[in-house]
Amino acid sequence: MPVQTKTYKFRFYPNKLQQQQLALEFGHARFIYNWALDMRNKAYKRRKESLNYVSISKLLTQIKKTSRYQWLNQAASSCATQKLRDLDRAFTNFFEGRTSYPRFKKRLSAQSVRYQLDQRNIAKTFSNTPGKERLTVTKLGQLKVRWSRPVEGVPKMVAISKNASGHYYLSLSAEVEIKPLPVTNRAVGVDLGIKDVVITSDGERSGAPKYTRHYENALARAQRSLARKKKGSNRRHRQRIKVAKIHVKITNSRVNFLHHISTKLINENQVISLEDLNIKGMVRNAKLAKSISDSAMSMLKQQLEYKAKWYGRELIVIDRWFPSSKTCNQCKHVLSELSLSVRTWQCPECGTEHDRDINAAINILVEGLKQYREGHGNWPIGLVLPANEQGVSRAA
Repeated sequence: MPVQTKTYKFRFYPNKLQQQQLALEFGHARFIYNWALDMRNKAYKRRKESLNYVSISKLLTQIKKTSRYQWLNQAASSCATQKLRDLDRAFTNFFEGRTSYPRFKKRLSAQSVRYQLDQRNIAKTFSNTPGKERLTVTKLGQLKVRWSRPVEGVPKMVAISKNASGHYYLSLSAEVEIKPLPVTNRAVGVDLGIKDVVITSDGERSGAPKYTRHYENALARAQRSLARKKKGSNRRHRQRIKVAKIHVKITNSRVNFLHHISTKLINENQVISLEDLNIKGMVRNAKLAKSISDSAMSMLKQQLEYKAKWYGRELIVIDRWFPSSKTCNQCKHVLSELSLSVRTWQCPECGTEHDRDINAAINILVEGLKQYREGHGNWPIGLVLPANEQGVSRAA
């Protein structure tokens, strides 16, 4: 069985002393990240010198020995090391064009630190025995964790985070052997949308809960109340947490919905064909930006990618310029234009009536299977295509 890295995230409830120590750890980690970013900025502006993780780490070791920065020794040293690595990774992502230039971290935004688990004494600090789960972290002691699911493997590192709503979470990553799912003889094409987040070539529609719109009235009231509070006051702080909790509710609901969809697709199909959409370009449409963002299509694609890798499924992403909606799945006639407001259309060549989304999903499946055959030299073993889809059968 292939070995994969699997991450587990749990809610945990620190006591008063642990909250105080974590506040210190978060503050130190934030200071080190901002200090290192400032040092790199100044070194480049003044001397055109590019500092890396090693050079910054040496500077940190030196300043921790001085009386001015001796207070940095109160926090776990591994947390400081991990923050320097985070900054180094942020610069790597920036130079490779994956993200924007690293920014300074704020005190009221989400906070996180990572602790290295000593593998020599891992039996004393961690246990994943069902009913007897235990985790002990340096300078914090044993943590009160809500073990919502069993942990496989032995983690090497634990990340502790606090979001804007004041909730604490811990994440464990471990290398585990994930058993692939039994091979199935089904393939599916997936069209992503707004009214329905997922429309399959089988004609199934997922719907779209639109959690942002569902909670927008409550969020607007909470934000108006926050705007009336005096800055720096305790009441404003309490109201800020209420606003943050609504945002957390929206995020958690959306992620849960997408996990249900992606798991169902992975469990039922051996080959999943998906369209590569330009989400950044799509959200520039002011009228649809909120609905597009609420659908979280990029997150669904990410879930399908790693779940397919885990469970032995094939995910095929076709080109974004493929005319899936404008192509008749029966005779392959391509329309010159098709407005977004047109939800059903009739093919001028063969007269077939098409539902725009289902037709697109069928064409995505056809194109995905063609790419599968080109890459593997044959069709999926025992492939059963959706009923009544002559266009797919003809392409096969």
